[in-house]
Amino acid sequence: MVSQTMSTRPPLPPFSAETAREKVRLAEDAWNSREPARVALGYTEDSRWRNRAEFINGREEIIAFLKRKWSRELDYRLIKEIWTFAANRIAVRFAYEWHDDSGNWFRSYGNENWEFDENGLMRRRLASINDLPISESERKFRWPLGRRPDDHPGLSELGL
Repeated sequence: MVSQTMSTRPPLPPFSAETAREKVRLAEDAWNSREPARVALGYTEDSRWRNRAEFINGREEIIAFLKRKWSRELDYRLIKEIWTFAANRIAVRFAYEWHDDSGNWFRSYGNENWEFDENGLMRRRLASINDLPISESERKFRWPLGRRPDDHPGLSELGL
């Protein structure tokens, strides 16, 4: 077993059902922090992303991307749910709610395919995302900014 260091992010592959669920929740928690540098630490130095039609390479580009993202997507709240896993790969579905600087609300839905290195760092992230305009009254993610409370329903429980 690899000892935990600054470059190790347990749980490590190969994933079990339990460790894959844990990895998904840890990723959700990091993204809900809206701290780009914290999020970037979960990825390899040379991580490759496809996010919608944008291609991102490495931690510095990840940090720049996330800063841009969260300057536009205000009051961002995210829920991720495992779809499937095998060895060093996990597929998730997700939804997040946010509003723009004019107060227009959106729910963004998508799927991600993740591939991890032996240290548990994500080396590849492929994301497909669609945005749905919603009214403020249609929001379902109303917890205080930050980590989703453990007793808050997930995507399936919310019917999403």
